[in-house]
Amino acid sequence: MIHKAERTQLVHRMGPFVIRRNHPGRAAPGHNDHGFGPLAAMDDATLDPGTHIRLHEHRNEEIVSYIVKGVMRHRDTAGYELDLTPATLMVMNAGASFWHEERTLHDDEPTRVLQIFVRPHALDLEAGLQFRELEAPEPGRWRQIFGPDGSGAPSIVRNRIALHDIVLPAGADAALPVMEDWDTYFYVFDGAVEAGGLAFGDGEGGLVVDEPALRLTAPDGARLVAFQIDRNATVTREGTIGR
Repeated sequence: MIHKAERTQLVHRMGPFVIRRNHPGRAAPGHNDHGFGPLAAMDDATLDPGTHIRLHEHRNEEIVSYIVKGVMRHRDTAGYELDLTPATLMVMNAGASFWHEERTLHDDEPTRVLQIFVRPHALDLEAGLQFRELEAPEPGRWRQIFGPDGSGAPSIVRNRIALHDIVLPAGADAALPVMEDWDTYFYVFDGAVEAGGLAFGDGEGGLVVDEPALRLTAPDGARLVAFQIDRNATVTREGTIGR
């Protein structure tokens, strides 16, 4: 079964920084949690040139920064200063406490970032940061972005959830990636796809439950991400943002 998640109406505008917060659990009828298992929330955010998000703390959540366009400049109290681009991925395993700030420079282009909030399996884990170069995407082929420990993914989050992305050329189709006994949530951030008799445009998503063989078709091309989620995983609910 596939449940459609419409484009979110939960928008936070903070001058040059705009967040569109997506709660995947809202797509499931009768589901009493805004998150869905380990996937607590997902921010589709834009930063204008010259944006400064001041130093702030995260606790008890895994924060994945996936850059769609532009550059976001990260600095933290652990001593890291990193420029995040579409060719890189950053995972903050916030654990007990992690402080960081983000900015764009005045001569940067507008930046779009997907920030993903994962509920870890336990409270007050050791804090750390992962920064990885991503393999170049191949049109029409799923690319793994992160996964749980032991999955062989390039970056690790501390719960039973994985992420892939794909760029579909116009007219192409692809099978939605699945894992046995797990569910899948996909999100479109460029273009549109058709799946299960439904259409999904920019900013819309689909929660796929007990549907092992679903294909996505992109009549005019699309770029999207897909999460594989163990909804029965042990989770904590004390994160700074993604409770």
